[in-house]
Amino acid sequence: MNDKIIIKRSDFIFAKRLLWKMRNGNTKFDEREFMARGRDYLFNYAEKNAGPLDPGRRAFLKGLLIGIGVLAVASAVPLVSSLNPALVSLKKFPWMIIVDSDGKPIEASKFPVNDPTIMLFQYPLLGDITFLINMGDENNKPVEIKPTTVVIPENGHTYTFPGGVGPYKSIVAYSAICQHLGCTPPEIHFYPPQYFKPGGVVPNFLPSVAYNAAVSANAKSVIHCDCHGSTYDPWHGAAVLTGPTVRPLPYVELYWDSNTDYLYAVSMNLHAPPIMDHPSDLVGAAYLDSYDETTGCPKLIVQKNQTPTNCYTKVQSDGNTFGGSS
Repeated sequence: MNDKIIIKRSDFIFAKRLLWKMRNGNTKFDEREFMARGRDYLFNYAEKNAGPLDPGRRAFLKGLLIGIGVLAVASAVPLVSSLNPALVSLKKFPWMIIVDSDGKPIEASKFPVNDPTIMLFQYPLLGDITFLINMGDENNKPVEIKPTTVVIPENGHTYTFPGGVGPYKSIVAYSAICQHLGCTPPEIHFYPPQYFKPGGVVPNFLPSVAYNAAVSANAKSVIHCDCHGSTYDPWHGAAVLTGPTVRPLPYVELYWDSNTDYLYAVSMNLHAPPIMDHPSDLVGAAYLDSYDETTGCPKLIVQKNQTPTNCYTKVQSDGNTFGGSS
């Protein structure tokens, strides 16, 4: 009999978000309630603090309760410790080339503009999912995203977003973890400009307050979280357009090598708010699979047609939220 437990990466990410909530003083897991109500309390807690539970996530949580035994149900502590990975720290941000699912470097000039498909890579650590978006106008022509000053509503502080990269300076990368309660795709996703052009049809899940805020900010598209309504402006550094979030989405600084057309994830802004529930963007659950602990993944330019063997991050599709709508 094989006793090895295999956890899908998406489930690992979800569990990691949930566990951070369970440890957080503001959203602390109530052990007495868990002892009294068991699975129902866990499901309700997860739904409230980690986002909507689809059937797969419910089955995952149910499997955990069954898999770790009756003793775990008697106390929340074994449940947390059974999943809780030891935190790791990076001394500095790694230099990671962005590759496709086959391991081939992404070419910026070929990356789709305004693609409604949710395209994600992880950086700087495992589970730190990030949108990769090639911004464009209503005619799907790439548009330069200029540097801007971003305000943090939570405290009034500001920081500088450096703008887009690539041949048209149109490619940006923002955290795909909502800064309100940590909801992840598909609950948070990119709404392309087709919905903001004259005569466009506003999607059902985009409230009028979010649409109007985008129009007022001259944002022709938004990143919106369907969990609780937070809206971000990808044209201006993922600044907050509507609450309840009080923190902009963190951004990953990209580098474009014009000689090869390749893209790299190279840093994050330590003056910006960290990824949701992180003490710092340099601290997380685990290293990326390709991270080289020996070198720390310093700057390295990959040559044309060269396939990276380490220090890379893969872009993966999380599906088209709009079901193929045009």
